[in-house]
Amino acid sequence: MSLTTAHSVVAPSANSKRIAGAIIIAYALISIVPLLWIFATSFKTPPDSIAYPPKVLFQPSIEGYCNLFTTRTRQTPEYINSLGPATGFCDETVRKRNMVIAGPSNFLPRFANSLIIAFGSTFCAVFLGTLSAYGFSRFKVPLADDLLFFILSTRFMPPIAVAIPIYLMYRELGLSDTALGMILLYTAVNVSLAVWLLKGFIDEIPREYEEAAMIDGYTRLQAFWRTVLPQATTGIAATAIFCLIFAWNEYAFAALLTSGTAQTAPPFIPTIIGEGGQDWPAVAAGTTIFLVPILVFTILLRKQLLRGITFGAVRK
Repeated sequence: MSLTTAHSVVAPSANSKRIAGAIIIAYALISIVPLLWIFATSFKTPPDSIAYPPKVLFQPSIEGYCNLFTTRTRQTPEYINSLGPATGFCDETVRKRNMVIAGPSNFLPRFANSLIIAFGSTFCAVFLGTLSAYGFSRFKVPLADDLLFFILSTRFMPPIAVAIPIYLMYRELGLSDTALGMILLYTAVNVSLAVWLLKGFIDEIPREYEEAAMIDGYTRLQAFWRTVLPQATTGIAATAIFCLIFAWNEYAFAALLTSGTAQTAPPFIPTIIGEGGQDWPAVAAGTTIFLVPILVFTILLRKQLLRGITFGAVRK
């Protein structure tokens, strides 16, 4: 007669659940406070933004957003009076400080550069990473382990360690301060992460699906397109989020390799100068707007991200 030892899983107690819930809520509150402070600062006036002690209750103003989207020049009261009535809130606000709006700022072009470069490099990295991961997963690649380690090793060093060589190379190739150059660079940095993440996802997809498709007359490429890609959507979405976060927030390469035409928002926002120094409401307004696309993208793909992180944790 054989004895079987049954291992029972002990459910967490009610107190443990309450403690865990309290820790999670406290962590969430601590994490969100800086974001809320930035958002609140974007609606302060310049004097309120540097007040000491800091003002929690204040009269909201969109002066920071006006300063973010416009450039202003100081003029005499006589010249301002000769312009006639103010044409809008921003015009009225700057006139109270004896200034007039000279034209639009460079924020929108820099923000557009961030969108083009970040999403363009993310698409390229995920596309190349998917093809490479499929090759490593399905075919016998010579020295596959060594190649995968080499691909991963490109992420070992900090970006600033290779910034100078890349700067010299880009200057010779004419890629400095170009969107194409930044897309290629961010793609090269992100493709290693994409290959490693996606290989794990594709390894989890049974080969039998492709074999059955090819028996039905599909080519290898058609089988990949119709059977592998639909099942790898979760992994592709999770990988895209990680790649986009890096490309969207990257500062070192953007500050070194761009200065005007292809400059992105991260190196531009800290340079916003107002009257008498740093225009903190405008900086906070730029930061708030800069957070919106990555926040929306992550929320739209949050289910895929959660499933992607836990994918493969439990095998059948």
